[in-house]
Parts: sequence; C-alpha cells; structure tokens
Amino acid sequence: MRLSGRRALVAGASQGFGFAVARAFLHEGAHVMLCARDADRLARARRELAALVGDESRVLAMPADVSVPAQVRRLVDASVTAFGGLEIVVCNAAVHGPKGPVQDADWAEWSRAIEVNLLGTVLLCRAALAHFLPRRYGKILLLSGGGATRPRPYLSAYAASKAAVVRFGETLAEEVKESGIDVNAVAPGALRTRLLDDLLEAGPERVGRAEYEQALRHKAEGGTPLERGASLCVFLASAESDGLTGRLISAVWDPWEALAKHGDDLEGSDIYTLRRIVPGDRGQDWG
Repeated sequence: MRLSGRRALVAGASQGFGFAVARAFLHEGAHVMLCARDADRLARARRELAALVGDESRVLAMPADVSVPAQVRRLVDASVTAFGGLEIVVCNAAVHGPKGPVQDADWAEWSRAIEVNLLGTVLLCRAALAHFLPRRYGKILLLSGGGATRPRPYLSAYAASKAAVVRFGETLAEEVKESGIDVNAVAPGALRTRLLDDLLEAGPERVGRAEYEQALRHKAEGGTPLERGASLCVFLASAESDGLTGRLISAVWDPWEALAKHGDDLEGSDIYTLRRIVPGDRGQDWG
C-alpha cells in the first residue's frame, strides 16, 4: 500500500486515463477526490470505484471546470475538508481543441483548449500550493500528452498547450523545490481513450493523413495500457520519488522504476527535460 494515508485529487477522472490513475491510487491505499465536468459520468465513476474498494468514504467526487478559478478553489478546499488534508494533485483534464490548419481554426475553440489544458493546470497547482506550502510537502503530477515533445500539425492548440504545461512544470519545480514539493510531468504513451476516438472521428481531412493513420494503428494495436502510466503516477505520488522533481517522464520509454537510485545523476542535469538541440548534439561541427 504505497499510498496508504495519502489524499489525492485527480482531475479529468470520470473516464480514460484519469479514471485509471484514480483506480491505481485507491488500490495503493489512497483517499481520492474525483473531478470532471460531466456530473453524471463522474457519479458513475465514483460508484464503480467505491464498489471496487468496498469503502465509499475513500472515493469522493465533485464536478468542476478546471478553467474556472472559483470552481477550482472550491474543489481543492472541499478535498482538504473531506479528507483532512491533501498531498497529491493530478492535472489530467484536457481537450484536443480545434482540428485543422491554424488559419482556419475557430478562435474561441482554440482559446478554450488553452484555458482547459494550460490555465486549468496552473489554477489547480495554485490552489494546491496554498495547502502544500505551509506543510512543506506535496506531489504535483502534470499530463504532458503527445504535443509536448513533437509538432502536432492540425492540432496546434493541443500541442502548444501541452508543451507549455511541461515548461510550466519545470519552472514551478524550481520555485518550490526547497519546500518539499515535487512537480513532474507524465507522458503516458499512446492511449486508447476518448481523445484517440476524437481524432478518428475528425478524419484525415481535419487532422492530416499522418496523424489519422497513426491513430488507426494505435486503435488496432490497442495502444499503451492505461495501467502503465497509472503505475508511473503511483510512483511519482509516493514517498519513493521524494526529491525527484522538474522532469518529463515517459511511462513507456524511461526506466522510471529505478529513478530513485539516480537522484544524484539527475540533480542539476537536463535529463528528462525540454531543451534546445544544438548542432553538436547531433554530431555536427558547425553552429
């Protein structure tokens, strides 16, 4: 029970990856507050998870839009009140936003994706810090998504917001590292969730042939198991990862199970961070 006694808030937890993270946290002994915008779906998720653990008091749910400051404050305060504290926040709520060329995108829809994916993440972190900083401890997990480390043509709002989330996480980690608060971003892999279905429904005309065909392959192959990324979140939410902060970690490609042994190697390095590549990094002798 690696999270026994710990209290967590998981945003975007009514389905998909957020639901898998909440389930993994509960399995490891945590108390979990679920958050999502769809109240009906959220209630179903809570009932399912409460039945799994056999204890309704360990899993609560509260509808909220993470892009609305007042709702975020109420959500975090309600979590603290219900559980008597809070140690873990998972910022998982996200949307793709508009699909298609930048010049044709609906601006309101483009801006809305930034509000949910980036501003919603920042708002949750700000509200959580009000409780973490006085106690000099906390775990903040951000979801990077596929847009953080490579271009995503025809998904510009999603890509821009996710890259910004990772850089925000690195920046926040530096601000609070002396306060016992760890901030890390998670790349869970290609997941078979509603976001994948969203790409397929849009079709190659809107998301591009390459993106569409990749989505088809992931759908056919089943994608990365949700449990893989959820296990990484358990590790980052547990005491095992204390001091590991400011990193973007891939659930699929990185040896995260052993990262606790490499704290000295990571300290002060740019391993698992966003960085600019110069010619010398690629064997070129110019630039």
